[in-house]
Amino acid sequence: MSQFFQIHPDNPQARLVKQAVDIIRSGGVVVYPTDSAYALGCHIGDKRAVDKIRRIRQLDDKHNFTLVCRDLSEIATFAKVDNVNYRLLKATTPGPYTFILRATAEVPRRLLQQKRKTIGLRVPENAIARALLDELDEPLMSVTLIMPNDSDPLIDPYEIRALLEHEVDLIIDGGYCGLEMTTVIDLADEIPSLVRQGKGDLAPFGL
Repeated sequence: MSQFFQIHPDNPQARLVKQAVDIIRSGGVVVYPTDSAYALGCHIGDKRAVDKIRRIRQLDDKHNFTLVCRDLSEIATFAKVDNVNYRLLKATTPGPYTFILRATAEVPRRLLQQKRKTIGLRVPENAIARALLDELDEPLMSVTLIMPNDSDPLIDPYEIRALLEHEVDLIIDGGYCGLEMTTVIDLADEIPSLVRQGKGDLAPFGL
C-alpha cells in the first residue's frame, strides 16, 4: 500500500519533502507533480525501481527515460552539450521541455536509448519537484505518468491512488498541475527536431 502525502504546491513542507526523498533513496517509486503533468520517479541508480516503472508503463528499450535535473550544470554532467545547445537550454530552462541529448558515461546503461545512446533531460519549474531535487541532491529518474493504451497523462491524485496504490511506494498530491505533457526536442543531432509537441513553445528552436 502506497503512502499519500499532500504537499503544498507553492510552499512545500520540508518535513514531507525529506520523507519523500527518504523513500526515493530507499528504492521507492514515487508519483510527483511537475510543471506539465504528474510523473513517476525513482533513484537514478536503482535497477529494481526502474524495472517497476517499466512494468507500470509497459516500456521497451526504445523509450527515452528522463533525468529531471536542478539546473544546467547538472545536465552537463549527464549529457554532451555543445555551445549552441547550451544557449538553447539556458534560454528555455526551467520550463516544460524535455531534451534528448547524447549521454555521458555518468548515465547508467539501462537508462539509455540503446541504439542512439541518448537520454532525456529536463529542468522543471514546479516548486515540489524542485524541492525534491534539492533534498535529493542529484537527478531523479522519471517518466510521465501515462498508463498503457492511454493518450493523456493522469492528473487527479485520488484517481492515481485508486489505480496505483499497490504499484508505487508514494503518491504526492500537489494539486492540479495540468494535462499537457512537456514539449520534447531532440538535440542529439546537429539540427533540433521536434519529437512531441506539448506545453513548451517551439519558437526558441526555430521549429
